[in-house]
Amino acid sequence: MPNGKGKGQRAEVKGTWRNPLWVAFSLTLLLSACAPKAPPSLPAALRHPDFVYPNVPGPLAGTAGAERIERGWRFLQNDDLRNADREFGDATRRNPSLYPAQTGSGYVLLARGDYQRSLGTFELALARAPMYVPALVGRGQALLGLLRDGEALAVFEAVVAADPSLADLRRRIDVLRFRGVQDLLETGRRAVAAGRLDEAKSAYERALAASPDSALVLRELGIVERRQGNAEGALAHLRRATLLDPSDVMALVQTAEILEQRQDFAGAETAFRAANTVEPSAELAARAAAAALRARDSRLPAQFQAIARLAQATRGDLAALIGVRLEDTVRAAAGREEVLTDIGGHWASPWITQVARAGIVEAFENHTFQPGAPLRRVDLAAAVSKVLSQLAAARPDLRARIAQRPSIADVAATHLSYPHIAAAVAAGIVPLIDGNRFEVTRTVPGVEAVEAIERLRALAVLPR
Repeated sequence: MPNGKGKGQRAEVKGTWRNPLWVAFSLTLLLSACAPKAPPSLPAALRHPDFVYPNVPGPLAGTAGAERIERGWRFLQNDDLRNADREFGDATRRNPSLYPAQTGSGYVLLARGDYQRSLGTFELALARAPMYVPALVGRGQALLGLLRDGEALAVFEAVVAADPSLADLRRRIDVLRFRGVQDLLETGRRAVAAGRLDEAKSAYERALAASPDSALVLRELGIVERRQGNAEGALAHLRRATLLDPSDVMALVQTAEILEQRQDFAGAETAFRAANTVEPSAELAARAAAAALRARDSRLPAQFQAIARLAQATRGDLAALIGVRLEDTVRAAAGREEVLTDIGGHWASPWITQVARAGIVEAFENHTFQPGAPLRRVDLAAAVSKVLSQLAAARPDLRARIAQRPSIADVAATHLSYPHIAAAVAAGIVPLIDGNRFEVTRTVPGVEAVEAIERLRALAVLPR
């Protein structure tokens, strides 16, 4: 049988719903459950400080849904993404033209890491207001999330142009530019390694456009242009690189080498010495010294510069070579007076006078020097031997070396010039020819005279 008590309970419940007080209480509970949640205040430390508040422009301030923007922003900055999405979404549904609400929804998607959808949402907002800064910033951030850095940089630059007060965004632009330049540098270097110089140059030029004051980019571009044969463009970029970074040794050396090729030896010397100051090395010091020597030679008479091309050198040529290349040695030995009657007007007369007074190349008894007379191997050996004797005074190693008495097929040890010839041969300055012969009276081509004096100069500057 049915339980009578159950029937009574149903009647009691039915009666309760008829009670006006109970109905009012129930409706209040229901409405409170459906009412929007009160947004929290903004936290002291925003959860998304890179987001830009989607402010409502004046014409939209009193429109439907505008009041929901502030609420959604508070939820968003407290990382309550569910309620933030609800607020911005409701505002958009009430007023589809309210682009600040669409921008807020884009930021919610951005906070969730949904970069592709957030990009589309920001672009919807920008379709209504192309220069709306909060949506532009959001679009740039979405592009960053999609690893489209170049596009993001262009967007952020447009934002700063529209609102120069965004200092934080300026810093982000600098970071993006640096990152972009680094990527282009790597692209350029890979292209160089593969021999694709045009591709490398294009990458470096784009990097330079992004960072006009980068010494590194200027240097890399200059090196590629030099390899392409564009010495003028390379020199311009390398010089600018060294102005921006005077410690860039590679740029300094590249600059020096180009200047050497252009026969600007004084400029090359300056660049080599600057490089050697930053990173001292024997090689850089030697290259600076060689450039200095060539710079000096470039100021010497044309006759001196032509000696190496002569089929036959003269006594005057030898005096000039010794006077220029062994200047310190000649100056140290000079002391006796010498009157020469036949050197007036000769291009080498200053050096002839010096070496004659030093006793290195002696005049004849009639006070003539005969500068135009052919230079013989015995004359060269005599001059070399006298310089060696002077150097050996403070060099025991060299003294022992030139004291050797080599066997020479065509010069007996009793020959009057044997001591000079033996010293020049033993020191390796004037080599034997045709096996073991010296050929005393054989004339000396210009190149052999130059090479012999260069070997002597190298010996003179060796550390003691």
